[in-house]
Parts: sequence; C-alpha cells; structure tokens
Amino acid sequence: MSIAPADQPLLEIDNLRVNFNTPTGIVRAVRGLSFTLGRERLGIVGESGSGKSMTGRAILDLIPWPGEVLADRMVYRGQDLLAMPRAERRRLRGRHISMVMQDPKFSLNPVVTVGEQIAEAYRVHHRASRREARERSLAMLEAVKIREPARVYELYAHEVSGGMGQRIMIAMMLIAEPDILIADEPTSALDVTVQLQVLKILDDLVTDRGMGLIFISHDLHLVQSFCDRVIVMYGGKAMETLPAAELADAGAMAKRHPYTLGLLGCLPDLDHRRDKLQTLTRDPAWLA
Repeated sequence: MSIAPADQPLLEIDNLRVNFNTPTGIVRAVRGLSFTLGRERLGIVGESGSGKSMTGRAILDLIPWPGEVLADRMVYRGQDLLAMPRAERRRLRGRHISMVMQDPKFSLNPVVTVGEQIAEAYRVHHRASRREARERSLAMLEAVKIREPARVYELYAHEVSGGMGQRIMIAMMLIAEPDILIADEPTSALDVTVQLQVLKILDDLVTDRGMGLIFISHDLHLVQSFCDRVIVMYGGKAMETLPAAELADAGAMAKRHPYTLGLLGCLPDLDHRRDKLQTLTRDPAWLA
C-alpha cells in the first residue's frame, strides 16, 4: 500500500454511532462522533463508560452482536471502510490498523508462549520464515524494554506480570508496523520509568514513521503532556476537541466545556491543598 501524502488524513470518521439493541431498549454507546486522524498523537479522555474503547473497537470492526456500528463516513487513507467487504477490512486489522487492548491478560492466548504469539502476528502479515519471525520478535521485546527477551519469549501468559503483559501486547501490535495504532490505556499497568520508555517508543513511531496514534486514557496529565490533540468524551459524545497543551492552560480555562472543567477539578493537586475534591455535576442537556 502506498504512503499517503503528509497532508492527507490517515483516518476520517463522520457521525459514528455504536448502538446495542437490548430487551429494554437501545443503548447508545457512541453518539455522532466525528474526527480526523493525521500523523499525530490524538488523545481521547473521559470517565468510564464515555465510549472511548467502543470508538476504537468500532474502527476495527470489533463490536460484537448485538452491537451495531453506523456512520456517515469512515475512510482509511482514501478507502471507504463502510463499502469495503468484511474479509478485506479484516486484512487491514493488525497490518495497517492495530489496537492494544486495555487488559493484556485477557488478550493473550494462555496455551501458547508469548513469543510464539508475537511471531505469529508478524508472519500473518509478512512472508517470513519462523527463524526471521523469532528474531524480529526478540528485537521487539527488547525494544519495549523487557529484560532477557529470549527467556520471556518462552513464557506463558500466566507467568508474566501485568506490566510485562502490557509490554508484550504493545510489542505484538507494533511488530507489523501499522499505520495507525489505537492504544487503550497502554501504560496503566506500568511503573513510571517503564511508562516513559514505552511512551518514547510510541513517540518515535509517530515522529519517525509517520504513524497515527489514538491514545485512550483516564490520565489527563499524561494526555496533556504526550498528545497533540484531545477529544473529551461524555456519554458517547464529544464534548469538545482541543489542542492538548490547552487542556489545563489557565489562560484558556474559561473557554473549556463544563465537563472538561469538571474532570480537571476532580484531579488532586499537590501544589494547591484542598480539603475536598470537586465532584462532577452532569447536565442532561450535554446529551440532548
């Protein structure tokens, strides 16, 4: 697949909806979300249940029945995803668009070594021998700062820690060198030092390879410092989209949506002592 021009968006989403038909009615998980993704780091923030993970799964066609994905437009590098046959769209997964799931322990196969799973991810998308796939897998394990990659290669999912499982999943998703990576809380189980190392890897991929990154997180401070733009979601809708640097900019606070201000107000601040943290006051009109 040819490289898209630098000024052409990698992904264009217009009026995305994700609905679940249940016996008690329709649950609207995502409501009319629109955005474009270039060769950048796009953060998506919001409280649990705001539709962040559902957005990522909808892009990859991973919404299970009875879920329904609707959109006016979903375009990946000029290709209409809505008109694309399902088998062809499946071939995009992993090779061109990858997603690091939120809990790696439930994404890894318990009866296959983690190394074989990473190697399989490489061989599925590249014509490579088992030996080449193993060498690439060991190099990727080392790239995500795993010590003794040859030993870890032979381990099973239950033998690795949560943080190591997180890095293994990141290695598995990056080994195919996708154009877009959707990272759902990719650093939540990592200590601060390893978190910074993994973020550096993701940053290099965006800067050097021109990859597009959708970074889903609850950590507003992390998103502010790492991402280029931020979508703030509530109840499946985008409350606002803004430059990440302005997320907690005192000069721009008056322009922020009340929900964004509420999220920021709930964060503890070591520099300014408060006896009681702010609680969110939600307005039904936000979802009207």
